[in-house]
Amino acid sequence: MNKLNVALLSGGISSERDVSIKGGDQVFEALDKTKYDVTRYDPKYDLARLVADATGIDIALIILHGPYGEDGTVQGLLDLLGVPYQGSGVLGSALAMNKLLTKQIYEKSGIPTPPYLAVKKTDQLDPEAYVKALGLPLFVKPVIGGSSIGMSIVKSQENIKEAIALAFENDDTVLIESYVKGIELTGGVLGNDDLVSLPIVEIIPDNEYEYFNYEAKYTPGATQEICPARIDNTITEKAMEYSKIAHRALCCSDYSRTDMILQGDDIFVLETNTIPGMTETSLIPLAAKAAGFSFSGLLDKLIELSMERNGSRRFL
Repeated sequence: MNKLNVALLSGGISSERDVSIKGGDQVFEALDKTKYDVTRYDPKYDLARLVADATGIDIALIILHGPYGEDGTVQGLLDLLGVPYQGSGVLGSALAMNKLLTKQIYEKSGIPTPPYLAVKKTDQLDPEAYVKALGLPLFVKPVIGGSSIGMSIVKSQENIKEAIALAFENDDTVLIESYVKGIELTGGVLGNDDLVSLPIVEIIPDNEYEYFNYEAKYTPGATQEICPARIDNTITEKAMEYSKIAHRALCCSDYSRTDMILQGDDIFVLETNTIPGMTETSLIPLAAKAAGFSFSGLLDKLIELSMERNGSRRFL
């Protein structure tokens, strides 16, 4: 069997560059070298080389997070080059990256999501009105971004402007959202026409973290992740169904991961990730392991799904 020529993209220029490089390192190590010849590209430096090599690439693995990697920009470049890639295309990537559009689509699709409002840099700020509409505490976050960068929990009206200013450092539009206290869950999905739900993961940040923020995500030992989650079958089925609905509604491909909060018997959907973290201990690989996939096997599956979906595009 001929090996596939795989272009592994990681790094990039977003605030999540370091996370992307770490994920790329682990994906490179996990890829079965008897099946794949792997060449690495860092979009910060290597776009010209990627374009020059395009005709010899069978598939790209995009391990990029945040703007200029997870938002449809790299996906569009690869589409122009005729290079298949794992994960969502331009439309799905752009929709899921924009938290405001994502929440509007959730609402249209019947998916419960916490109440929210959006503020632009050109708007006159009115913290009193925000509190009146949404109560306290509040989540304040950039509309575009990931890994909880630029996000804050606000417990008093006096701190709202400061939190908005921090979020504006990462985007021109800020989402202000009611804080829903509960059990943090995430649901992974694999597939395209026929979707398969991965076991739900329960996320328990250490007591020093109020929520699953950047430090809780990436500090070793800071968060306990339990898979399958300790929730009953009815809640599990509901969480899996919401993940599938979100995947389809946002035009996702191959895989996605949807984050949720369980409060009592109610699930509130927060956001959907089109390129979830891909270190061996990240949430999607953890759920896939519980479903019987090794890390290497999960990468094989993503490549298989992409090649099936793209068909003859690899020969463009």
